[in-house]
Amino acid sequence: MSHQSLDLLSPDPVLEASLAIGLAEVERELRESVRSDSPFINEAAGYLVDAGGKRFRPLLVLLAAQFGDPVRPEVIKSAVSVELTHLATLYHDDVMDEAPLRRGASSANSRWGNSVAILTGDFLFARTSAILADLGPEAVRIQARTFERLCIGQILETVGPEQGNDPVKHHLQVLADKTGSLIAASGRYGALMSGADPATVEVLAQFGECIGVAFQLADDLVDITSESDQSGKTPGTDLREGVPTLAALIALGGQAEGDARLRELLSRPIPDDAEHAEALSLLRGHVALDEARMEARRWADEARRVLAVLPDGGARQTLELLCDYVVSRTG
Repeated sequence: MSHQSLDLLSPDPVLEASLAIGLAEVERELRESVRSDSPFINEAAGYLVDAGGKRFRPLLVLLAAQFGDPVRPEVIKSAVSVELTHLATLYHDDVMDEAPLRRGASSANSRWGNSVAILTGDFLFARTSAILADLGPEAVRIQARTFERLCIGQILETVGPEQGNDPVKHHLQVLADKTGSLIAASGRYGALMSGADPATVEVLAQFGECIGVAFQLADDLVDITSESDQSGKTPGTDLREGVPTLAALIALGGQAEGDARLRELLSRPIPDDAEHAEALSLLRGHVALDEARMEARRWADEARRVLAVLPDGGARQTLELLCDYVVSRTG
């Protein structure tokens, strides 16, 4: 796995070795899939592949495939397709967020401009479609539905909740669409491509949806609580840019008199360093942080509950470890 991979040890050494081999194959095919005749496109399209990442989605594909025949070549192909889709969305996200950094290095948009970053993301989506076309109409249908949800999530996040709607509920729906949908597709692809039975396919898709939301909630908490650069971006980045996170939304919705200053700070972006430090300190000491942590735990617990119908063994135990891993990251 890449240098930022999950520190996840399977209780089954044979399975762990198999996953390592599978992820190495995914990495090889991932690099091959972004190749082009143009040296410039090679550089731009390979930029985020080379930056590494946790490869969380391909890992889930490979784990879900353990409930069927995990050595089918379609499994690796679908694992490559979900990671390519993920990387494509990162190129687009960075443009929309005007992010200067991605994984500690200059983002593609700050390096080559917004047009190149957007088109590179589109290029990766095109390559994904070509891979999935070879896997059959059902694989293409899953991608289409997932892509639709990714777009819906991004639109809903951009426009915000409608008047009178609960901002917290709206935020959780955004996370389910923007993050949960592709991780759900990872579970679905792995099970489907390995030939697992339809009931197992649905269980692993549902697991992916729940663990995906938990994972994003945990990521947002790490952004608030980390002192060092644990999350691939400077701590408090969401706060500085006025990006809503669950803890901030809960604090904004509170009515305690002593929270007035925090609510005022959270109602806007905080570019000023002194105000940013103040807001981060106030939020770290706020009960909203514990409530957000509990929400992440709830989604992880639901993911674990969904797994209960699957046969016990190394694959299920490793998926259960993922639930623990997500919660342990929240501090």
